[in-house]
Amino acid sequence: MKLRVAILGSGNIGTDLLIKTLRSSVLECALFVGRHADSPGLTRARDLGVNVSDRGIDKLLEEPRNYDLVFDATNAIDHRRHWAVLKDLGKTVIDLTPSRVGKMHIPAVDEGVSLDQQNVNMVSCGGQAAVPLAYLIGKTQRSVEYIEVVSSIASRGAGPGTRINIDEYVETTEEAIRAYSGCERAKTILILNPAKPDVNMQVTVSAKVKNPDLESLRTGFGDMVKKIQSYVPGYQIVVPPIWESNRIVASVKILGRGDYLPPFAGNLDIMNCAAIATAEKQARKRVESALCSDK
Repeated sequence: MKLRVAILGSGNIGTDLLIKTLRSSVLECALFVGRHADSPGLTRARDLGVNVSDRGIDKLLEEPRNYDLVFDATNAIDHRRHWAVLKDLGKTVIDLTPSRVGKMHIPAVDEGVSLDQQNVNMVSCGGQAAVPLAYLIGKTQRSVEYIEVVSSIASRGAGPGTRINIDEYVETTEEAIRAYSGCERAKTILILNPAKPDVNMQVTVSAKVKNPDLESLRTGFGDMVKKIQSYVPGYQIVVPPIWESNRIVASVKILGRGDYLPPFAGNLDIMNCAAIATAEKQARKRVESALCSDK
């Protein structure tokens, strides 16, 4: 039996998430919710035969028995309002906004972590791309004094939700870098590049460390990239870990799958791929629990 999900938010992120959900072997989109009946997202969903509504969060409150998990693909401000009512329904919520309400989750790092949390936060696009590398740096280096993450994305890949959440993006990404690396000093920079043709997302992580151990870092780096590629196929190495100007530097780029969003929008694609991977893990966990109960 597939896990029934509701997608809250019919913008570009929500619509791309819908396409990915429909492709999943363990997820089923039971409800696709927006606020504008004639939006491109709701129109696309109707054409695909999906149950839709333009009544926003009110629709989820009316039909709590029709879904098991909610993807919130709106924005950080709205998510805080949504969570205030969704938490009482007892549903698992996967938050694709940088709200910092729920427990942060990075699939490649938190493989063995229980998903029993009711609110799971996917951090940010920069977080999903950079946190695994920062985590490795913290794990393999004896003394990490400072970590900096610079993300460059196409200006057209930053929609209204991204633009109104810039401060939340920076704060949430920095919190995740500190939490996963153990380094107390972290800085996040986001560059919206207006160049034509549109640039692909690129993320550079640099770290100031004492007595660098590049061999250990490079060994773990390759394994970590493979883990990420298992759910984000477009995650690619640009510069493997090197020692430059008294700091460790590594860089990656992310190409989108092009499901609904253009391939250059890797910043949005990595969030959706991470969210789908998290929901699929939840779905398989429920199946395993049901099988154990039947024995």
